[in-house]
Amino acid sequence: MRTLDLSPLLKSTIGFDHMHRVFENAVGNNDVSYPPYNIEKISEDDYRITMALAGFSEDDLEIELDGGVLSISAEGAEEEADQERFLHRGIAKRAFKRHFRLAETIKVLGADFENGLLMIDLQREIPEHLKPRQIKINNAKSTPKLVDEDAA
Repeated sequence: MRTLDLSPLLKSTIGFDHMHRVFENAVGNNDVSYPPYNIEKISEDDYRITMALAGFSEDDLEIELDGGVLSISAEGAEEEADQERFLHRGIAKRAFKRHFRLAETIKVLGADFENGLLMIDLQREIPEHLKPRQIKINNAKSTPKLVDEDAA
């Protein structure tokens, strides 16, 4: 498999080094579809991640936010005694680790686990300095002129 080399791009940018990790994770992500999840936009600034986790309990799950990456994981070790009991096992309870990269303006509000669904609520909080604002145009007549002290 070919790897993506972003080093020529990165040497002319400042503060975008995390983009290299984003691209590496996107290209190298072989985790296909387990566990299934939805990402919903509840309102203009509210989001929800819902994961279907049948067979797991709250104690099995670990949720961590580190450096803008939300990680949800669980150990799914099957007990040997349970294996003999099932003729068919369609509800998987296998280990997983799912990552979601969050924008800097996204805040995790909390998580709920009900009826086999893990729901994580997120909210976008835009800092004042990033919000759109109107810039007042100064009148040239009212703008004070600078005096060159060396010329005077």
